[in-house]
Amino acid sequence: MLYAILCYHEEDVVWSWSAEQEAAVMTRLAEVQAPMIASGKMGPSLRLMPTTTATTLRKTKDAPLVIDGPFAETKEQLLGFYVVEVADLEEALAIARDLAAANPGGAYELRPVALYNPDQRPGLAP
Repeated sequence: MLYAILCYHEEDVVWSWSAEQEAAVMTRLAEVQAPMIASGKMGPSLRLMPTTTATTLRKTKDAPLVIDGPFAETKEQLLGFYVVEVADLEEALAIARDLAAANPGGAYELRPVALYNPDQRPGLAP
């Protein structure tokens, strides 16, 4: 079963890390990811650029409205996500616990994923 593990954190905190702090967090996360990669459970993991780079398209009665930034303002922002293949929610929670220990201070939202469209790019599809 595929799960998305959505990673939330305070954006201004994460983007203000020094190079050394960033490297330390990435090293700890790599330690969590290594067994998942070895077992074939690790799918893509993506880090989103800051919300200041975001654009939102919102459907209105007349025409779509395009605005800068995210739609909702919150204390924590969605900063990235993992896609993992696990047996069940308990296994996904175990991974999220490990991620939280490696990168404390944020929140992790877990959602089962229904594959909508597999990767269609040449040479990348399974």
